[in-house]
Amino acid sequence: MTSADTPQVTESTDIKNTRCGFVAIIGAPNAGKSTLLNALVGVKVAIVTHKVQTTRTRIAGIVIEDYSQIIFVDTPGIFNPKRRLDRAMVSTAWQEAGNADFTILLVDARKGVDDELEAILQSLEANGRKVMLALNKVDLVQKDKLLALSQSLYDRNLFTDVFMISALKGGGVADLKRILAERMPEGPWHYPEDQVTDITQRILTSEITREQVYLRLHEELPYAISIVTDAWEEKRDGSVKISQTIFVERTTQKGIVIGKGGATLKAIGAAARVEMEEALDRKVHLFLFVKVSENWSDNKLHYLDIGLDYVK
Repeated sequence: MTSADTPQVTESTDIKNTRCGFVAIIGAPNAGKSTLLNALVGVKVAIVTHKVQTTRTRIAGIVIEDYSQIIFVDTPGIFNPKRRLDRAMVSTAWQEAGNADFTILLVDARKGVDDELEAILQSLEANGRKVMLALNKVDLVQKDKLLALSQSLYDRNLFTDVFMISALKGGGVADLKRILAERMPEGPWHYPEDQVTDITQRILTSEITREQVYLRLHEELPYAISIVTDAWEEKRDGSVKISQTIFVERTTQKGIVIGKGGATLKAIGAAARVEMEEALDRKVHLFLFVKVSENWSDNKLHYLDIGLDYVK
């Protein structure tokens, strides 16, 4: 996997024939946005866990389809924000939707129109902008209920298209990608052909560790943790030494992350290192530390580290 801080135009494509555009994927928490992004790209670029609001920042997945380059932007789930971090995440999601060439509203077909989805629909209606609708997890819903949900949503006059997909199993994903490729605006590609995401390696590795923390401790540990990559040292043998801090809000949470005799932290580090080596295609020396920071979610520096705007 490669990443870059600034877009580049590839020289291997014919500018006259190319298309390129941005597609924002929005939806309620746990609708399957990150799973869909990974399915569209074909490799893992976004972390996926059972914990709600796993995605905190914008993560772009870059896809080549025929002569089109599609930059899919995974956004944090849209919900009723109560804390500063929540407000920053929701603000990011709406900003990306406003800036994109196309927006997909991803809906968990099993849940139907619950309070969270209704709030999103009302916001879209107030904005007056039409988007694409993608009903996800359709393989888990009876056909008559699925058709009724699809019709009721389409009747709200918000959607230009309706797609039936299963992000986890890949059903309908190729059709979605093909149609979007046909509709991309004409223009040069923004990224090289072999680049699959635009997030920096520091953010990528922080996200990998956060995923492993959630996967192991999602029952015991509250949502409010943060991972910061403190140091990145290139070694002569081509490997990299990475030092990260896991920030928690309470001393009791620190004990949960470390575990008896440090066993839990070691397991998190070992799993994260394997993921990092696969993503970076190099040997990784990973060092993890756990610190208590009761007000980390009010610290502007943390927002910079995870790519969010600091909002009041």
